[in-house]
Amino acid sequence: MARFLKNREESKGQSPGALIFIGDQKVESIEIQVIDYDAVALTEQTLLDIKEVSHFKETDTVTWVNIHGLHDTDIMNDVGQVFKLHPLVLEDILNTGQRPKIEEFDTYVFIVLKMIRFDMETQTIVNEQLSMVLGDKYLLTFQEQSRDVFEPVRERIRRQRYRIRGSGSDYLAYALLDTVVDNYMFTIEVMGEKIEDLEDEILFGHDTSVMERISAFKREINYLRKSIRPAREAILKITRLDSELFHENTIPFLKDLQDLINQSTEAIDTYRDLLTDQLNIYNSVMGNKMNDIMKTLTIFAAIFIPLTFIAGIYGTNFEYLPELHYKYSYFIFWGVMIFLAGALLVFFKRKRWI
Repeated sequence: MARFLKNREESKGQSPGALIFIGDQKVESIEIQVIDYDAVALTEQTLLDIKEVSHFKETDTVTWVNIHGLHDTDIMNDVGQVFKLHPLVLEDILNTGQRPKIEEFDTYVFIVLKMIRFDMETQTIVNEQLSMVLGDKYLLTFQEQSRDVFEPVRERIRRQRYRIRGSGSDYLAYALLDTVVDNYMFTIEVMGEKIEDLEDEILFGHDTSVMERISAFKREINYLRKSIRPAREAILKITRLDSELFHENTIPFLKDLQDLINQSTEAIDTYRDLLTDQLNIYNSVMGNKMNDIMKTLTIFAAIFIPLTFIAGIYGTNFEYLPELHYKYSYFIFWGVMIFLAGALLVFFKRKRWI
């Protein structure tokens, strides 16, 4: 399956809002985790039925519902009914190839981003779709699998950190977004170190596979760019939303998040240009090496052409050749050839051809 686009064969011809899972199933069963808290109390649960979370909506506490696994459309339909989500929102959640975006509805804000990491074993970027529904006093997050980068946020909640425990669901959403964007920077730094190391291999190494590695990194940078650039647009749009769900105290943190995502996109563009420069340098180095080889071969050919000419004349089968029977003809012949070769080398040296 193509990495840049998901296979939409099953959704062709379906009505808008149809609940069809698009992507690869990454967990056997869906897991529903709930963290409910305020400044003094904390409750963590793992639910079997999403309908069990409905009573949390009646409290003044902040409820974070995190769902791992998207392949069960029946559970997704139940989520939509409990939280009154628009069918098109559910459709976007189930489409793991959805472009990062943010949409505002009457009672909630819908956000789609990509969580990324660099796989050291395969040297490729691996992404996972993260969907968020921010409502008053609750936050829904949908992930493809249980592996994520949110454990530090959970630890902050458990340790009764005042800022996150004393704030609303909007600050929780910011904390998760900040973690995702921080991971963008970390992934870019990991790739950046490997990209910068390529320059030494290009200039001083003799590894012929460096061309393949440059092409591979260009492909991964483009894949990374496809996820982060639209995420930047979505995050920039957050502070422009006319929504009461984002409180004034959270806006400065969101603006700081914009700076971080801007740094991420700038770093991607920098490394993308660097890879292009490295490719040009590699081609130049290979061209220079080929020129050196051709120059050496040309010099040898230029030296041996006159020698071959002389040897060709005196290697003919004519009976009457000058000095053919002279006692020192052989030594004179070699002397002339050595002198001629030396004279050509001196000439090439003065011309700075060698």
